Amino acid sequence: MRGFRCAALLAVATCLGAWAAGGAPATLQDDGEPAWTVTVEPDSVTLEVGAKTTLTATVRDGDGSVVEDASVVYFSRARASVGVTQGGEVEAYRPGEFTLIALVPTDPEETGRGANARARAEIAVTVPLPPVDRVTIEDVPPRFYVGTRTRLRATVVDVTGATRDDVPVAFGSGDAQTATIDGFGFLTLGSVGAVDITARAGDKADTLSIEVEENPTIALDLDAGAESGRTGDVIRFTASARDARGLPVRGMPVQFAVSGETARGIIASGAPAHITDDGRFVAERSGTYTVMATTGAHTATKTVSIVPRDVRRGIEVVGRGEVLDRRSSDLWVWEGTDGRDYAITGTWGADGHAFIWDVTDPARIEKLHEPQVDARTVNDVKVSAAGDVAVISREGASNRRNGFVVLGVGNPREGVPVLSEFTDRLTGGVHNVFIDGDHVYALSAGQRVDVVSIEDPRNPERVGSVELDTPGHAVHDVWVTDGVAFSSYWTDGVVAFDVGGGGRGGTPESPVELGRYAYPSGWNHAAFPYKSRSTGTFYLFAGDEAYPFGAAGMEREERGGTPMRTAGWIHVIDWSDWDDPREVARYQVPEAGSHNLWVEDDVLYVGYYYPGGLRVVDVSGELLGDLYRQGREIAMFVPFDPDGFVANAPFVWGPQPYKGHIFFTDHYSGLWAVRLLEQDGPPRFLGEPQ
Repeated sequence: MRGFRCAALLAVATCLGAWAAGGAPATLQDDGEPAWTVTVEPDSVTLEVGAKTTLTATVRDGDGSVVEDASVVYFSRARASVGVTQGGEVEAYRPGEFTLIALVPTDPEETGRGANARARAEIAVTVPLPPVDRVTIEDVPPRFYVGTRTRLRATVVDVTGATRDDVPVAFGSGDAQTATIDGFGFLTLGSVGAVDITARAGDKADTLSIEVEENPTIALDLDAGAESGRTGDVIRFTASARDARGLPVRGMPVQFAVSGETARGIIASGAPAHITDDGRFVAERSGTYTVMATTGAHTATKTVSIVPRDVRRGIEVVGRGEVLDRRSSDLWVWEGTDGRDYAITGTWGADGHAFIWDVTDPARIEKLHEPQVDARTVNDVKVSAAGDVAVISREGASNRRNGFVVLGVGNPREGVPVLSEFTDRLTGGVHNVFIDGDHVYALSAGQRVDVVSIEDPRNPERVGSVELDTPGHAVHDVWVTDGVAFSSYWTDGVVAFDVGGGGRGGTPESPVELGRYAYPSGWNHAAFPYKSRSTGTFYLFAGDEAYPFGAAGMEREERGGTPMRTAGWIHVIDWSDWDDPREVARYQVPEAGSHNLWVEDDVLYVGYYYPGGLRVVDVSGELLGDLYRQGREIAMFVPFDPDGFVANAPFVWGPQPYKGHIFFTDHYSGLWAVRLLEQDGPPRFLGEPQ
């Protein structure tokens, strides 16, 4: 479904090529022939954001003679930040330190990123930080009262239009008796009067004129939404300032703090629990906590009791469909038109097979068919809601015409015919697809989302497409629900498009952007939209994929190899307002990076790279803070297999809950079916005594 990413800021269509190029030595022998070399002028580049320059490569053979007709392939290790064309033109998009590669393919016909290299050179690119364009004071409260403390925030924007968090802001007050302000923007008001507050970033400044009033507050009340709860439960605290008449004081700033004693008696002020500026409290460890509200000289407190969430359950292995001679990729489970249950799984870096399984009895999974297409990787598989049509993606076709293949899967026991294939303008490889109604959303070479009608599955027809206009954009995944397509764009984050249900006139033929959310790491790999069953809140669960330690050790075609170290987590975004997405929580397994995910009935299912395995997480209620530390993990299962493609290297590609079971593919051992037990306990196999 969603595949791999090869470096923390690298979004490429085919990771295998990046590993091949990135791991090659500077000069290579070609079947005993003297080594060739490639030199590039200039060998290092400094460019301002938006600037361009052109590289010139010289290739020499083993005798030192210039090879005039040698092919040179250029690519960027961070193409969202710096791009390079096959003509050697370099363009800077974002500040930082980056590396370009110039590669001479062994086979002149092989000009892609995955070509074997006869010679290779690296070019260092430095893109300095752009100058500041403006600084603006924001979050200005409606009133200012003597004796109170409030915080001002300043937003810095550079000349490229990017918001900058790395530029220090210096605050100042025009009258220290009336108001003082520290380096963090906290404003302390000392006396009645007018005062100018200044925020300065570089040579740019913004000034806010405020009027400080007498403080009419004589009391502060604090109410709690509940006196007790579980770890992870959000309890809302409301603070109200009152004047001498008993009326609320409008615009009175209130600061919250929390302290407490955990169940083990450890005094930890704020460490195991926290409270937001608007009074939402959540605890990540059980214990007794006191919330304090303060405004000026007035203080109010409330104490709450928190018990463990206690949602742990065991897992039972019900059945398997072993795939040990190659790597498995995505899966989809569905009910066929004949009433039986089936699963389709893909293969990665192999010979273009998909597998069709009968999973009607998960304890007796039966492989029915092995349809093969012209591809190295069948990365993604999807089945229509009607259960009669499947679409599988293709990468690495021998004729370079990749695209996708449409299969008839209504009754796999009677056969799985190829209904059609679609390759028009999809020759660069299709990494991921999604079926919504009569439309397939296909990712073209990691750059564009094409919309293809399969109303007649034997004659697919492109009806629309959408592509970002940001420099170096790269799309990795798309998921469509209720007429909205959520696309994962790495550095550009998650972008939501109205394709018929967003209320802004979009259609599959003409998508309209609804909103977008990007987080600083730029690791956005996949996204799953979900409306909470318990609260009605619309959340987007955005998954990372990151290789901060590099991709060294990842096997290519041979069996064996060494599992990689990865990173990343699940970002929980409250997207109730298209114009104001807010990240509210995370689920982060400390020892492993995330891959694919699914959310259903207030339960999150996540597949993790080695050694994280399958994780099942309670996401009921309002979500806030660190879900892992809150004890929301219901179960985990790590699928070790000594006979796997890589022995005992669990890597759960992606899970899907289905009819009381959890099906998932493990990259190195194939298809698994497990189910949750009613009680906690170690994993066991079907039939083992409890």
